[in-house]
Amino acid sequence: MLATEVDRGSVEKMVRSFYEMLIKDDLVGPFFIKALGDDLKNDKWYEHFHTLDKFWLMMMTGEKGYMGDPFLPHVFIGKLTEETFERWLELFNKHVHEHFIPEIADKFYRKSEILAKQFMENLEIGEEFEDED
Repeated sequence: MLATEVDRGSVEKMVRSFYEMLIKDDLVGPFFIKALGDDLKNDKWYEHFHTLDKFWLMMMTGEKGYMGDPFLPHVFIGKLTEETFERWLELFNKHVHEHFIPEIADKFYRKSEILAKQFMENLEIGEEFEDED
């Protein structure tokens, strides 16, 4: 059954199941495994999940609790590409639509698209940053 509201429980369920699926992806998974390991029950993942829970609750409901800069950890994650971001967005879009009613899933996806665009600009990824020969 699709979640009809965004609350701590629905966000936690979505975040955990998303990353459980994501680390199995050949393109995106290795970045997260390198940074956090392949055991989703380890301390690094535990901390990451709680950070993401607070982040998405803030983004979707305005609930206070997230403190930090979502961009900074991505600076050190490895050589991210436009293809990496596109794949993450594709998987995220599919996943949120498997967990939430369309109206909510679309809102999650719109916010993730904005974030991905900001991250790519900050990391200077994309056609506008490619060297011209």
